[in-house]
Amino acid sequence: MAQPTEKNPAVPTARPASRPVTPAQRTARRKALLHWIAVHSLGVAAALFFLLPFVFVLLTSLMSDQQALTRDLWPRDWKFDNYLTVWETPGFLTWWRNTLLYAGLGTVLSVVSSIPVAYALAKFRFRGRRLSLMLVISMMMLPPQVIIIPMYLFWAKQMDMSGSLWPLIIPMAFGDAFSIFLLRQFLLTIPDEYLDAARVDGCGELRTLLRVVLPMAKPGIAAVALFQFFYAWNDYFGPQIYASDNPAAWTLSYGLESFKGAHHTNWNLTMAATVLVMAPVILVFFFAQKAFVEGVTLTGVKG
Repeated sequence: MAQPTEKNPAVPTARPASRPVTPAQRTARRKALLHWIAVHSLGVAAALFFLLPFVFVLLTSLMSDQQALTRDLWPRDWKFDNYLTVWETPGFLTWWRNTLLYAGLGTVLSVVSSIPVAYALAKFRFRGRRLSLMLVISMMMLPPQVIIIPMYLFWAKQMDMSGSLWPLIIPMAFGDAFSIFLLRQFLLTIPDEYLDAARVDGCGELRTLLRVVLPMAKPGIAAVALFQFFYAWNDYFGPQIYASDNPAAWTLSYGLESFKGAHHTNWNLTMAATVLVMAPVILVFFFAQKAFVEGVTLTGVKG
């Protein structure tokens, strides 16, 4: 019989005897299992709490008019043509174009104008820096309803832009307080050594911002852009004030209210229109959630 040697590793060696599980270890394992079940049960319950309303809206949008809002929660006949009916509703495509213009162009203008201000507040040392930051924070605390009357008088009476979305888009070219503050907090997490190295290599402030800061600040910029896009896409107050008298300038959020009033008995069509309004926002967040979460979690609290 072969004896185990160092030159013959194929010879099996005896396994060490397993230690018996003590009652304390068995209790600890049981507690860990119960904790895992409790935590995941709460997570599943919370997920269902937020998910079930969307499921209800989606299923109702695929029902017939006679079945909608009855006790039968599962569609008997899947009416996918409800979405085609909503899409072919007069004005619905116009609402889509207006919303894309408002959300897309407004997001670009807001982000582009907020980045230099946030960069100056985060990396420059100048007299009045803290006062400027306090002004930005105070603007975040100011409700838009407080200044809506003078703003409306300016845009409607002085600039004659009533009945359009431009009074909502143009101010975004001058920065947004929340975007400036969030970007400033994110830029504080970028070490100053990178900026000093770029300056030593001969880069000016603009080139340093474009070549060094912006590539490192992509998560923060993505988070700010998503916040601004969601705000503009779901904005109801602004279009109601400036564009309510011109149906050609309505957005989806305001047009959906008109659609609901015209089809208040056709809940399947109302739910289908709601799904079409929510779908772009959900898809954008689904594909950009990694950058969004990273940008929010990396935003520091340094002063």
